Amino acid sequence: MAVYDVDREYAQRFADVVNQKEKVPFTVVPFTSLELLREFSEKHRIEILLISDAVPKEETEGIEAGSVVTLAEGEVVSVSEGGYPSVYKYQSADSVIREVMARYCDQPEKDMFVVLGQRARVIGIYSPVGRCFKTSMALLLGQQLAREGKTIYVGFEEFSGLQRLVGGEHKNDLSDVLYYLRQGAFNVMRLRSLVYTWKDMDYIAPVRYPEDMEQMTGEEAARLIGRLAEDCGYEYVVVDVGRPGRNLIPILECCDVIYMPVKDDEVSAAKLEDFTRYMESAGRQEMSERIKRLKLPFYSNLKRGGGYLEQLLWSELGDYVRKLLKGAKLQ
Repeated sequence: MAVYDVDREYAQRFADVVNQKEKVPFTVVPFTSLELLREFSEKHRIEILLISDAVPKEETEGIEAGSVVTLAEGEVVSVSEGGYPSVYKYQSADSVIREVMARYCDQPEKDMFVVLGQRARVIGIYSPVGRCFKTSMALLLGQQLAREGKTIYVGFEEFSGLQRLVGGEHKNDLSDVLYYLRQGAFNVMRLRSLVYTWKDMDYIAPVRYPEDMEQMTGEEAARLIGRLAEDCGYEYVVVDVGRPGRNLIPILECCDVIYMPVKDDEVSAAKLEDFTRYMESAGRQEMSERIKRLKLPFYSNLKRGGGYLEQLLWSELGDYVRKLLKGAKLQ
């Protein structure tokens, strides 16, 4: 991906940020002059050219690129005067990349991409017991693992509260990911247009409407997890299983290990017995070897509101997760 802007510092800063975060399966190369860009294009293939809309189209003649997206300083139109799709330049690098990838994938006859490498380790967090810190643990696991390798978090909760917890708006979510999966248009480039980042961890925003979860099949959920693990360049996939009903077993079968937070009270114990009987009746007793039951510590002194997840990282639960991963030998 080549980047040229009339503001020389913008192109360099953008390239530095994107290359550090590994948001796309490209090397982003900044250019300070059109002549240098033209010379580079004669010797190297440019898949995407991201260029200021202040540059007249005639000045870019001779610069070969698979796709061109313009950087707009003012009002953004779907197609610039030069006939190219356009994005607003003065937003976060993550947002620019999401929009560029969306424009790129919307163009016809684009080849599918995969990132070759070892299959990611899939870690599920599930419990039939309610109010057991399951989602908190899943988010902590994702963040801690992201410090060791590229990690993505996906949750199958109907009401996750994630938007409030991480802050910011989500224009795309799991429903969009499932749509592209069903259309056969899901690949790593499309994922880059849909994924968000919290600290070091990528995540797919949860569904906005619970009805979308009802329409998801177990086969679709399993296929999505498999694609994330095999084709997208991740080392870890953290799955917050939620309460997916009939889709539970297909999701759990994708997981290499399943952490199951439990509690000591009688109601929780009874629910765990029901879960065990269900797995036996479904002929999935062997899955018990992958389930690790955990009694999570109670964490206190956390303030409600902004910064909750940052506080959680250094709470008693955060310490527990770090110790768990250190002893689990996940790699």
